[in-house]
Amino acid sequence: MKQRSYLALEDITVEFPTKKGSFCALDKINLSIEKGEFVSLIGHSGCGKSTLLNVVAGLVKPTRGVVFLNDAVVDAPGVDRAVVFQDHSLLPWLTVEENVRLAVDKTTRDKTKAERKDWVLHNLDLVQMAHAASKRPGELSGGMKQRVGIARAIAMQPRVLLMDEPFGALDALTRAALQDVVMDLQARLNNTVLMITHDVDEAVLLSDRVIMMTNGPAARIGEDLKVHIPRPRARLAAMDLPEYADARHAVVHFLHDRYRNPSTLQAA
Repeated sequence: MKQRSYLALEDITVEFPTKKGSFCALDKINLSIEKGEFVSLIGHSGCGKSTLLNVVAGLVKPTRGVVFLNDAVVDAPGVDRAVVFQDHSLLPWLTVEENVRLAVDKTTRDKTKAERKDWVLHNLDLVQMAHAASKRPGELSGGMKQRVGIARAIAMQPRVLLMDEPFGALDALTRAALQDVVMDLQARLNNTVLMITHDVDEAVLLSDRVIMMTNGPAARIGEDLKVHIPRPRARLAAMDLPEYADARHAVVHFLHDRYRNPSTLQAA
């Protein structure tokens, strides 16, 4: 029997009931992700990217198919998967430290109170937010809030980090700065990451593989692109490589072709 990958999505189909009958959002998705891989999902709006991410998070149950994480079936939310949404979802009445501490207290049982505090500050330091530990979300910029959201997620020590357009609401400069933070974290922690993005450059810069989705309904995986850029990565150096240009061209070409040619809107 073939050994499964660390994260394995097998024949995932998701259908939703509507007044006009059943709507198929995803059709027979098969995706294997190895431990430590950074994989991005990209595709036009409505192609089921968030639905697929929510299936992995355990927030949506597939109509058919199974998700395995380290050979265990995923059928509900769990602390082995942390989600970073576009909305940081920080509790406004808590400080930065308290927001992260809340997640740590819920997921860590083998540390003393002092050790948990040190762990919280360590993870805030990883995203360069330790200096704001006593501030409340209302005192932070959008980029700073998202840094705290990332710190909260990685402090849970999840097996898989799920990111749903985490930088989509940010301005270009802040977005670039947070991309650099994520690249640095990947180099340090070797996280297994599944990220949704609409940004081609972001997908190529951050990912080991870019999964391109066909248009919905009944979306499938159209192409699975390996990004041949060595790690660790530095933004300017990576963008000057021919491998970067090749990967970017492949993704743009796929997305443009799917948009322009109605016959390719769904996978064969």
